[in-house]
Amino acid sequence: MTMDKKSLLIGITSKKIERLVQFRIKAGVDLLEAIYEAVKMERINTGVIVSGLGALKKAVFRNLKWFPESYPVTPDDRLYLELEKPMEIVSLGGWIATKEDGEPEIHAHFSASTVEGDMVVTLGGHLVPGTITGIKVVVAIAVLEEGTTFAGFDETTRSIDIMF
Repeated sequence: MTMDKKSLLIGITSKKIERLVQFRIKAGVDLLEAIYEAVKMERINTGVIVSGLGALKKAVFRNLKWFPESYPVTPDDRLYLELEKPMEIVSLGGWIATKEDGEPEIHAHFSASTVEGDMVVTLGGHLVPGTITGIKVVVAIAVLEEGTTFAGFDETTRSIDIMF
């Protein structure tokens, strides 16, 4: 549903959860690719990543350095931080929606903790290719009923986003 101009929201929807899909991921594989494989295998058109836990061997955190004066956001507007060391997934969340071409769009963010000296530090950002699983990685996706949710082009940000 599109909101009126007085609303603070761009869109809103309410869907029933049809099922919950959980899967374990092999060690040493790309986390985003594994999620994509499960989404395709389970024919998930619309979903919410509700949980992720386990260890990582390597993580790539992508974050905005600033908001650009004009969109779309470019690589110069982002910081990519790559760490190759043991990390624990602290959180994993995101959305899955189908694009016009029938392919799934997966937009996920994650945080992971690691040991720095005598401290545990936590980092977070957008999940991008290059984040490699360690051991015991499990992801849960709530599959939503079909409807009007899809991944489409947002004119404001000039990028793909979820649409209701």
